[in-house]
Amino acid sequence: MKKETIGELEELVLLTVGVLMKDAYAVTILDELTEQAGRKIDITAIHSVLRRLEKKGFVVSEMRGATAERGGRRKRYFTLTPAGRAVLDDSMAVRTALYHRLPKLTFSTI
Repeated sequence: MKKETIGELEELVLLTVGVLMKDAYAVTILDELTEQAGRKIDITAIHSVLRRLEKKGFVVSEMRGATAERGGRRKRYFTLTPAGRAVLDDSMAVRTALYHRLPKLTFSTI
């Protein structure tokens, strides 16, 4: 069975969903990524990534929070699943192992 992998943007969005916990919806995810990663990402890209992650089983969503400021419309909130946490753990393990294999740079190697 092939192991599921995720791309960089998927990883960032998935991490952000986990960090925001119960407050993770597209706009808060976008705001957090802009603040923490300094990335300018279009909201439609966030929605696309969230749909992909949900289809892969890495997040689940639910509608809640109708507010007057949104004209009575509800928001779709996302939660990290155990499978989502596992794929993040695997991704971080690979990145960390590779990072620790980098040689130390000195002025003579530059």
